Amino acid sequence: MIRKIIEIDEEKCTGCGQCVTGCAEGALAIIDGKAKIVRDMFCDGLGACIGHCPEDALHIIEREADDFDEEAAMEHVRRMGGVAPQGHGHDAGHGGCPSAQVQTMKPAHGGCPSAGMMRMTPCDRANVPAGQVGSALSHWPIQIRLIPPHAPFLQDADLLIAGDCCPVATPDFHGRFLAGRTIMLGCPKFDNAAEYVERLSQVFAQNRIKSVTILEMEVPCCSGLSRIVGQALAKSGSDIPCTRAIVARDGQVSEERITPAAAPMGLGKL
Repeated sequence: MIRKIIEIDEEKCTGCGQCVTGCAEGALAIIDGKAKIVRDMFCDGLGACIGHCPEDALHIIEREADDFDEEAAMEHVRRMGGVAPQGHGHDAGHGGCPSAQVQTMKPAHGGCPSAGMMRMTPCDRANVPAGQVGSALSHWPIQIRLIPPHAPFLQDADLLIAGDCCPVATPDFHGRFLAGRTIMLGCPKFDNAAEYVERLSQVFAQNRIKSVTILEMEVPCCSGLSRIVGQALAKSGSDIPCTRAIVARDGQVSEERITPAAAPMGLGKL
């Protein structure tokens, strides 16, 4: 069939692997020093990888290709990404929290090691060494574009969908917002809103999401996050309780409970 798919300009490609990191479906790999499409059926044609290429070597074209097979792509990611977690603890002797445990899942062949999924047990605050602040982060990656819809830490999750600037502006971010939640971080101004809608709608449709907390900065460009979440909820047909919190630049936070259909809060069309 004729459909949209990624094309790679090998003359421009330097083999840095950043596009591999940006492809949640595992469609790309570095082979002989250049980015290649592993199989056409793994590429969804949405182009999430394009923004990761520093050389402008990736573009979306239309050509004859096998249809995108999401189930096959997810199986490919599970197989190549490592479904057997390898656990290891962090102790206070290495500057970490004694209660923290990490399970790593290796990335696809040729990919950046930081793209591998990881589940962590957040620090027990009682065990944090004096003078340190315990982390409430429970998984990796955290960017919306890098988290595949089938990531195991999404199942039965209380989601925190936050703007990129929010953790910096919120003094008690880990304790007030991140603790007990699964975070998906992104920027509605600089990233592709349509890609966010598609990715989040898949997350909502494929997982049992218990609640969604939307954390936005007070600046106008960040308010697009609520509209993105609202459209993704509508597209997935999900009815998930949502709370919207707005962070001022001085760190003050205002909160309102909303529903997916709450048009006054901006959860309508983009």
